[in-house]
Order: sequence, then structure tokens, then C-alpha cells
Amino acid sequence: EHSLRYIQDNDNNVILFGEGTCGMEDHAPVILQGHMDMVCEKDADCSIDMDNEGLDVTHDGQCVFAKGTTLGGDNGIAVAYALALLADKTIPHPPLEIIITVDEEIGMEGAAGVDLSMLKGRTLVNLDSEDEGIFTVSCAGGARGTIHLPVERRVVYGPCVKLTVDGLQGGHSGVEIHKNRANANKVMGEFLSRVQKLMPICITKLQGGAKDNAIPRSCSVSLVMLGMQAERINDIAAELQSEIRSQYDEPEAVVYGDNLDALGGNALTSESTAKVIALLNAAPNGVQCWSKDIEGLVQTSLNLGVMRLEKQELRLTFSVRSSVNEEKQALLQKLAEVARFHGCQYSQVGDYPAWEYKPDSKLRDTLVRTYASMFGQVPQVVSI
Repeated sequence: EHSLRYIQDNDNNVILFGEGTCGMEDHAPVILQGHMDMVCEKDADCSIDMDNEGLDVTHDGQCVFAKGTTLGGDNGIAVAYALALLADKTIPHPPLEIIITVDEEIGMEGAAGVDLSMLKGRTLVNLDSEDEGIFTVSCAGGARGTIHLPVERRVVYGPCVKLTVDGLQGGHSGVEIHKNRANANKVMGEFLSRVQKLMPICITKLQGGAKDNAIPRSCSVSLVMLGMQAERINDIAAELQSEIRSQYDEPEAVVYGDNLDALGGNALTSESTAKVIALLNAAPNGVQCWSKDIEGLVQTSLNLGVMRLEKQELRLTFSVRSSVNEEKQALLQKLAEVARFHGCQYSQVGDYPAWEYKPDSKLRDTLVRTYASMFGQVPQVVSI
């Protein structure tokens, strides 16, 4: 409708070009960027096929939302801002180069693959945002690292118990990693360690966490006991639960053991079980370094988000973040060294660079000054 020049690549990233308004045609271009994808989650009773159907969007007079599904927020606002500027001929602006990327929510894959060689702009404003009056000036880079521990199994006989850690707050590993919340996978590592000191055990099942970038709320382990002190397990659980509630902001944390109606199973050997427990307790987790430039900003962290025991290996998957590229690489290297020390393989995917804070920024100063003159208040300048 607006006769705009555009490019759509094989990944479905879109680049739009808008000419400068009258008198500003020869100004340097400004790049505006946002992403179009969203996190597709829905209620259990929602029948919408989110791969092929649109959302059921409505509002309550104040907020727009989708019935039974997520709606998206920062993705929608970014694209809307950019399209509104291209469509409105009354707003003076220089030439605009609009980058709309895909697959932001699963690791910046659209941004990693887009070809920007035809762009002339050297000033970029990312419009992805959730609140007005807040300017984000740096962001952590990240990667997903996985430790693969080979395990051996054999048929083991003895009473079976299920250990559970549950009721934790969880949260986003980027936004809430500093909020003194316990990681269920790490708590389970301590639980297993204390039980192992009491009696020989062999793990049959182990599972904790759902996504690498979410702090795990729950974890469960099934095991065969080779000792006769089963009554002590709930004493250990009660003691550990009390410690978690007092040491962390976890008032609803629960730690307990249940007897299972079984007398054995295809379990890890005692040696493999010991290796699992040792690795789980040695694995780093949480805040590693705070920013020296911005008070209260986590500079480097990692989250042991997913733990899965398969037939022949245990997988621990971590979300690693840092707003300093060198620190991110050092932490990823640390994970690789932990893996090697414990006789494991290590793999890594989804690596994207940090957007590092610039102490001196002409663009930031201009935006702060302009916002204050337009709205009569100073915007917040933050890092995430």
C-alpha cells in the first residue's frame, strides 16, 4: 500500500526502507529494529493450533490480551512503532531502515542469520520493550551449554524411594537469577549427597526443570536403596527443607521422600550414581559476577535449567549469560572444564554476543535529552 522497498530473506526476516521526509532526505539513515515472533504457550484446555491458527484477541477496556494463549508484547510494540512511522507522513524523520527479525525468542536466530550488507545506517534503536520511559542500553549475551555424562545400568534389587523437591518460586534466568531463589536441580544434588552418605543407593529415574532459561521449580529422583535406613530419609528431607526456607526466599519449598511399590529396577550402577551426584554438586549455578558500572546489575550468571537422565547418559543443560563477552566465554570454558574433569562430553549451541555498555554514547545522551524535553521527565536508563 505504501510502495515501500523491502527485502524478505529465506529465514523470513524482513527489511523495510522508508525515504526521509521533506528536507531530511539527505540525512544519515536511522535503523529501527524489532522481532516479530512470540513465545507460543496456551492453557491446557485451549484448542487453538498455534502453528497454524490466529489468536483469539480481546480486551477489557484497559489491556489487550488473548483468550487461552499468550499474546506477545515487546514483539508487537516494536513492529507497530516501526510500521506507524513508515505510514505517518506528518512525522519528520530521516531515511529509515527497518529490520524485523524472526526467532528472537529461541536464541536470536533471525538476527544471527540476517544479511545487513545493504544497510547504510550506523545508528540503531531497538524498539523491543515492555514499559514506556525506559531506555535499555546494554544486554547480556548468552549461550546454551550441555554436559553429557555417560552412565552404566544394571538390574538392582532393594526397596525403592522417590525423592521430591517442589514448591520453589522459579523464575526467568535472566531477569530473576539474583532474587535469592533456590534451583530445584541443585537442591536435589544436595539431597542425594546426604542420602548417599547414609547408605548405598542406585538411581533409576531423574528429572528436573523444563527450559534452560527458567529457574527449575521442581525435581524428582527415583532410586533403589541398598541399605536399611529408609526411615532416615525423611529426617534428611525435613532438615534440608528447613535450610532451603531459611537460606532462600522460598517459603513454600517442600522436600520429601515417598516409598515406591517396587523392589528394584534397571538402575544406574553405584559408580554411575556417585558420578551423577558428584557432577550435580560440582556444577556452577547462579550469579557469578556483578557489574562495576551499573549498580545492582548482574553481569555474569548461569542457570542449570534442565536435568534429564536417559538410558545411557545424564544431560545437564545450562543457560549462560554475561554482558561482557570475555566473561561469557570464560564461564563457558569453565563448564567445558567441569565436564572434562568428570569424564563427560560437552556441547554448546545458541551463542550470541553481549551488547556491552558504552560509558560514552552520543545516541543515548540525545535520546535522554529529547525524551525529557518532550515528556517533562527524565527516562530510566537501564541494562538487563
